[in-house]
Amino acid sequence: MKYTQLGRTGLKVSRLVLGTMNFGPQTDEADSHAIMDAALDAGINFFDTANVYGWGENKGRTETIIGNWFAKDPAHRDKVVLATKVYGNMAADGDAWPNHDKLSALNIRRAVDASLKRLRTDHIDVYQFHHVDRRTPFEEIWQAIDALVQQGKILYVGSSNFPGYKIAQANEIAARRGGTIGLVSEQCLYNLAERRAEMEVIPAAQEYGLGVIPWSPLHGGLLGGVIKKEVKGGRRAGGRAADALADTTLRAQVQAYEDLLDKHGVEPGEAALAWLLTRPGVTGPIVGPRTAEQLESALRAVELELSDELLTGLDEIFPGPGPSPEAFAW
Repeated sequence: MKYTQLGRTGLKVSRLVLGTMNFGPQTDEADSHAIMDAALDAGINFFDTANVYGWGENKGRTETIIGNWFAKDPAHRDKVVLATKVYGNMAADGDAWPNHDKLSALNIRRAVDASLKRLRTDHIDVYQFHHVDRRTPFEEIWQAIDALVQQGKILYVGSSNFPGYKIAQANEIAARRGGTIGLVSEQCLYNLAERRAEMEVIPAAQEYGLGVIPWSPLHGGLLGGVIKKEVKGGRRAGGRAADALADTTLRAQVQAYEDLLDKHGVEPGEAALAWLLTRPGVTGPIVGPRTAEQLESALRAVELELSDELLTGLDEIFPGPGPSPEAFAW
C-alpha cells in the first residue's frame, strides 16, 4: 500500500479509503468484518463511514458494525484513521425532532456522542460535515468543533459535498477565529464521467490545503465494465449507472471507454481508480466493496501505471471542463 499526507496535515493515510456504506444494507456483519480484516492486512488504514449509514430504520447500523469490529481486537482502533460524518436526519421515520439534524452546535454535540457510542471508541480522527448547512453560521460550527477538539473527542474536520466557495468561507472564518485548523479534507463526487469538481471544488481544496477524497469513483458502477457485464449476462446496471446508460451519448462514451481499456488490456474498474490516483490534489478514492473480490480488484489499482497514451485516450473520451474561469469565460 502507498501512503500520503491528508491535505496539509501530518496525518498519513492510505491512497485507498475503505468506504463502509454497504456494511449492513448489502453486506452482513460477518462479511463486513472480513472485508475490514482484509483491508487492514493490505495496508488500508483510512476507513470512512457516516452516522446515517444503514439507512431507514437501521440508521447507525454501519457505525455499530465497525464498533463491534474494534471491540473484537483493540489493536484495530490504533491502526485505523477513522472518519465519520454528521448532518443527516437520524430519525428512523425521517421525521426529525427540531435540532436533531444538520450542523447546529447542539446537533453536532449530540451526534458526536452518539457516533462515539456506536463506534465504541473515545475519539473520531476525521469528523466530516456531510453537507452544507445554509442556516448555521460557521462561527457557531467552529465554536462547537473547538470544544470537541479540546475534549479529545475529534482530531480533524473535513467537509463533504461542499462547493468551492463554502470551502473558502469555512476556512477563512476558521483563520479569523484563530486556534482552529479548519477543514483538512473534502469528500466530493469525482470520477472520469463526472469531472465538474475540477472547476471550483478541487482548486479551492488545493488552495486551502485540503485533501480530496473522491466518492463514487466508478460512478455507481458505470466505469466498472458495465456494458461488458450486460453482454455477458452478468449483473445489470442499477442506480446512477442505469440512469446514465439511458443517455445514448453517454452510453457511447462508456462503450468507447471499455473498448479503449480492452485494447490496453486493463480492467475498467481498476483503470478508473488508477486515473483518480493521478489527479492533482487527490488523497485517495473511496472504495465500497460488497465482497472480498471487489476489494482485491481495488487494491490492484494502486500499483497500476497508466501510460501517457492511455491517459490521453481517457481524456478524449471523458474531457474535463477545463480550468476555472476559462471553462466558462474568455
